[in-house]
Amino acid sequence: MKQVITGDDSITFYNEEYDETYHSVTGAVEEAFKKFVEPALSFVKDKNHVSVLDVGFGLGYNSAAALDRIFELNPECKASIVGLEKDKEILRVIPGLSCLQIKNYDIIKEMIKCMGRGGAKDKYEYEKGGVRLTLLLYDAVKSIRSVNSLFDIVFLDPFSPRKNPELWTESFFKELRKRIKQDGVLTTYSCARRVRENLRRAGFKVFDGPCVGRRSPSSIATPL
Repeated sequence: MKQVITGDDSITFYNEEYDETYHSVTGAVEEAFKKFVEPALSFVKDKNHVSVLDVGFGLGYNSAAALDRIFELNPECKASIVGLEKDKEILRVIPGLSCLQIKNYDIIKEMIKCMGRGGAKDKYEYEKGGVRLTLLLYDAVKSIRSVNSLFDIVFLDPFSPRKNPELWTESFFKELRKRIKQDGVLTTYSCARRVRENLRRAGFKVFDGPCVGRRSPSSIATPL
């Protein structure tokens, strides 16, 4: 798996199957904070427990960055994260990564190390302190149906709509809509017209998110 140094000196990888990198080459960690985490935090700043669904868990940057900001807002807050990721190869590189820009990345690394000792599983759970992490390690179109929780935040971060179209459909978005709280929020990097149309058809209002590393905005969606 080819390693790529991005514009903010953080690391991502190139996936041959999808012919794309896992993150923006302008800055992988910057993308996690600016496009995904920070637009969502205004929706959860007064909560003592925050639940996150991370679709396209990848290297775990979005989840770890969320923990950074959640604990900065409230050090006593508890967090539960469910990650959907079918590519076990990308998970195997996590223990060897150094990611100084994200304080809580060591939690992700520790989880993956423990997971490696537990053998092959389709579901893995890890808990430490006030953080509970669950990884579902198979196709998100199928794994989402086994998720029964409601979430404050949904990170939608698969490969592009052109390369990974099954995770950008109206039907998949309807599954996400069933699992987001009425006062929750979904954030994603894409502002493609078809993506936004499918979000609206699935029961979301859609707004422009930050422009980071490009002229076009990301997207923020909230339940109707």
